Amino acid sequence: MTSYTISEANRMDKGNFVQAFGAVFEETPQIAERTWAAKPFKGIEDLHQKMVSAVEGGMTHDEKLKLIKSHPELGAKGKMAVASVQEQASAGLNQIAQEEQQQIYQLNAAYQEKFGFPFVMAVKGQSLKNILTGLETRLSNSVENEMVRSLSEIYKIARFRLDDLLID
Repeated sequence: MTSYTISEANRMDKGNFVQAFGAVFEETPQIAERTWAAKPFKGIEDLHQKMVSAVEGGMTHDEKLKLIKSHPELGAKGKMAVASVQEQASAGLNQIAQEEQQQIYQLNAAYQEKFGFPFVMAVKGQSLKNILTGLETRLSNSVENEMVRSLSEIYKIARFRLDDLLID
């Protein structure tokens, strides 16, 4: 994986910036595209905040919902972005026992049925127990609260990905 400094990010043209940072938000390169215009970035935190602002202030409700839906189901075996594969593997979701796999499958199905979008959690550094507890607990939220919570988790995921892409 290529790493960049913030000054290199500030010097990038739009195409290179989107190519470098377009995957920070799952399958949503337009966030990087919109953020590019907010240069210069003072550091990683400033870039992250400007990307979050591009979502919060620049996306409609339907676009935010599409962003949430672009995230893979936790513990699923289907196709997903390389970063998602790595993040889920770091939480051990690629090596869970069949019983745990069934439990996460059932919880994911209940979550999807209730909210209409996948359960999103920044799993980097999380244990399987924390993930399962989060799934169970968040099932009691309202759709509106869960959408806000999912976006909050997406912002954490984006920060982890920026931390991996940028060097101070």
